[in-house]
Amino acid sequence: MRSLTIFLQLTKPRVMFLVMFSGLTALLLEGSLIGQPISAGLALLALYLTGGSANALNQYFERELDGKMSRTRNRRPLPLKRISPVSALIFSITIGVIGVAIFGLVFNFLTAILSLTTIVFYGFFYTLWLKPKTHLNIVIGGIAGAMAPVGIWAAATGTVALAPVLLSLIIFLWTPPHFWALALYCKDDYKAVRLPMLPVAKGDDSTYRQILIYSVFLFITSLLLFAVPGIGWIYLVAALILGGILLSNSYRAYKLKSRIINIKLFRFSLMYLFILFSVVILDGFL
Repeated sequence: MRSLTIFLQLTKPRVMFLVMFSGLTALLLEGSLIGQPISAGLALLALYLTGGSANALNQYFERELDGKMSRTRNRRPLPLKRISPVSALIFSITIGVIGVAIFGLVFNFLTAILSLTTIVFYGFFYTLWLKPKTHLNIVIGGIAGAMAPVGIWAAATGTVALAPVLLSLIIFLWTPPHFWALALYCKDDYKAVRLPMLPVAKGDDSTYRQILIYSVFLFITSLLLFAVPGIGWIYLVAALILGGILLSNSYRAYKLKSRIINIKLFRFSLMYLFILFSVVILDGFL
């Protein structure tokens, strides 16, 4: 059981909860797999395996950096030496191959390609090149974390439509303000390991400004989802209220520049995405 927990930690289960929930949102909004619980379960399993593979590869390659940062050195299994790097790498590749195989053999080639691209993009390109080279790392790297709705929709239909694209775009625009609020709080960690996160590379003022800008675009994009068939007035009201609170929090952070407000913004952003997508699901059943 302890070994299973260690391997599970490599997949970043907290991150994967939101990935899985966004995938579930797309699955229920699309609707064709609702009456096929085995197929739906396999799609979600493959989503976890492929996303978990990308996260585990990220931890494998960043194990030395994680060991130097207070946020990660006492939480992640590799810097704690609870698992060997070789075992972590084998596990990462194995679950990735299984996940891609499920998508390809049970569903379709399109989904397999999307999932494989996500693993390679995040596990290798983002981790090894983007993150240490550019302050735009989280913006570009956020593409991988936003792909779950598109991937699940493609698994169910073999195609891509407006609805999953908008869901993914919401996640993509949500990621920078969510992460940068945390990066401001943990700036000293990133400075110590010389990672060019936005607060380190461009300073706090630029980061607060970018958080506010992305929050505005996120608010606008969330309202566009109302145009999708199956999305009703309950969603629109929720998007207006949640977006208004997010904009208010982002503006307060921009004006006051407080570490306490930064962490409050980070925590609310988690609630924002969860509640917004919960309303999408709720709207579909009413």
